[in-house]
Amino acid sequence: MAAGDVAGGDAARHVLAVEHVSKVFGGVRALVDVDFDVLEGEVHCLAGENGCGKSTLIKIVSGVHAPEPGAVLRFAGERVEGLTPVTARRLGIQVIWQDLALFPEMTVAENIAFEANLGGRPRWVDYRAMRRTASRVLERLGVALPTGRPLRELGIAQRQVVAIARALVAEARLVFMDEPTASLTQAETRALFEVVHRLKADGIATVFVSHRLAEVLEIAERVTVLRDGRKVGVFPAGELTQNRLAELMTGEAHEAVVRARDLTAAPVVLEVDGLARGGEYEDISFRLHAGEILGVTGLLGAGRTEVAATLFGLTAPDRGGMRLDGRDLRLGSNRDAIRAGIAYVSEDRLSLGLVQPQSISRNVAITVLDRLLGFFGLLDPARERRLVGDWVDRLRIRIGRPEDAVATLSGGNQQRVVLAKWLATEPRLLILDSPTVGVDIGARAGIFQIVRELAAEGLAILMISDEIPELYHNADRILHMRAGRLVGEFQPGEAPIEAIEAAVHA
Repeated sequence: MAAGDVAGGDAARHVLAVEHVSKVFGGVRALVDVDFDVLEGEVHCLAGENGCGKSTLIKIVSGVHAPEPGAVLRFAGERVEGLTPVTARRLGIQVIWQDLALFPEMTVAENIAFEANLGGRPRWVDYRAMRRTASRVLERLGVALPTGRPLRELGIAQRQVVAIARALVAEARLVFMDEPTASLTQAETRALFEVVHRLKADGIATVFVSHRLAEVLEIAERVTVLRDGRKVGVFPAGELTQNRLAELMTGEAHEAVVRARDLTAAPVVLEVDGLARGGEYEDISFRLHAGEILGVTGLLGAGRTEVAATLFGLTAPDRGGMRLDGRDLRLGSNRDAIRAGIAYVSEDRLSLGLVQPQSISRNVAITVLDRLLGFFGLLDPARERRLVGDWVDRLRIRIGRPEDAVATLSGGNQQRVVLAKWLATEPRLLILDSPTVGVDIGARAGIFQIVRELAAEGLAILMISDEIPELYHNADRILHMRAGRLVGEFQPGEAPIEAIEAAVHA
């Protein structure tokens, strides 16, 4: 039995216990003989890389998917057969997905009492009763919200509370939360944790799925780790570190060192002076040197991506100036930016970075097709093969055949294809917007190794991320944006990572 497993007399406290859960999708084994248990009132974390089986396990427990024959599911000690989403909710199993599945145009009260008004015979809606129900549940959570206001007027943290309140109206006994702190400030995260503690005091169990390992280890009592569809083990959170948890999730040890260098004497590649665009950002000024990795962080909505869009010619600034290698930049489009020597890896690689149905080869070559033309202006297959082969080798992209659809690759390898596509343009400036979104912990290390190698060759890199540890261990400097303005600059190693995280999430 792995550390942290519960046995003996504690079995009666199980709100959920599943055994021998397996799931196969089209020949792919998403889960293999997994056991998982949660105790009444426990705060539990389900950890693992993307594709490890976390979502599949949650969907089985919530009745969305049926497990393979041989699985045993027990809720509050009673065996459950033929679980469906309806029966799961009746048992008290609630899942709050990252998108929250709320209704922006409806009021807070209507969202909270929504499920309680489903089913049964048609009847007049009692709005007073809905507001009373909402107020009673919010009071139970220790939170005051305007029950009559449309949900769209509330921030993401308040919407999280509404989703939790709706689960309580449905008499939840077990609540799964998918990435609940991804868009929250530190203060909002603390408030959410207070709500979770209130759930615990009422005997309601909470299962966190989160990529913020420090927060997971703070709030959780036990951590179940999955890897490649199999259970690695169950561990007391108090006995884990972030590095140890990452190692359990990936099967590899990850070195966390500060690599910041002082490159102020290197040539300036990009100069930005007083850049502003109404409603998006204001008075943005900085310099980026050859070979430097300049990190930009801040909460979602801070204006980071909006600045990147202007640097790549997608939007025009209202005022201010940009210079690349000492020459003024006047960009009318992204084509102008590419010709000037700027490459941009977007946060959304699925819709903006790649053409999923097309081949790996064509995705790599698409930015430089004009260089691959032969006689009569037709694409030269030999030139394309050489180009693609060179980048596949250099970036260590794991592929089957270049002709395979790029959609067949893992997230990490897809991200390398996006890098290859833009590096083929031989840029002077590479903008990376959240380069590891949707990429496993193990694959992230490989991508950052490539980024550091590119910087060592003299490429100037602007890297945007809300993952402060990623910037701290890979960037040479870190700029902090808030509400469209630059409000701080940090040197990794000189400023402790805790100070940077506190400033960003303040």
